[in-house]
Amino acid sequence: MMVQPYLFFDGRADEAASFYQAVLGAEVLERMTFGDAPDPPPPGMLPPGSEGKVMHMTLKLGDSLVHLSDGGCGSAAAFQGFQLAVTLEDPATLDRIADRLVDGGQVTMPAGENFFARRFVMLNDRFGVAWALIVPR
Repeated sequence: MMVQPYLFFDGRADEAASFYQAVLGAEVLERMTFGDAPDPPPPGMLPPGSEGKVMHMTLKLGDSLVHLSDGGCGSAAAFQGFQLAVTLEDPATLDRIADRLVDGGQVTMPAGENFFARRFVMLNDRFGVAWALIVPR
């Protein structure tokens, strides 16, 4: 079994994908818009002009897959109750990625050493997605 996160950006999936490509080296494996679907959505499901918005996208981040969508394209994305955890090899790499990932976001736990990690930081990126970066002991 494999569990893969599916994040809904309510109209900003392409922007998020570009950000994650630049910051994390993400690779877009698949991208489909609502306009690509063989059947139109039920009336009222999407705002007018949503045909070019992302219905489904798959990003490869290191050895992991993360799915993105614009969802209903009608309200602000709300990411609550989870973090995406990234294990890194060394503190310098963690600091470099954290500095880029937090651009436009905020640090929720400053980077530092603790009893379980050589380096650990928690942050929310500009889209509100929570991240925990760790260099294990």
